[in-house]
Amino acid sequence: MWTVVYIAPNRPLAEMIKELLENEGVLTMLRPLGVPHMGDSANVEILVPEAEVEEAQEILNQVIGRS
Repeated sequence: MWTVVYIAPNRPLAEMIKELLENEGVLTMLRPLGVPHMGDSANVEILVPEAEVEEAQEILNQVIGRS
C-alpha cells in the first residue's frame, strides 16, 4: 500500500523530492491533486510504500527541516 509522506505545493518541487528519495533508495510515486488545468502549479502528493514511510520521513526531515 502506498502512503502519502509529503504534499508539495507544485510539480517541480515534487519532482525534486522524488529524485532525492529515489537517490536514497526509496521507491516513490507522485499523484497530482486538484484540477488538471492547474498544470505544474497544482499540489502534488508524494507517496512511498508503507514499509518505507519511516525512512522517507527521516530523509525529508533532514532536508526540509533545514529550510
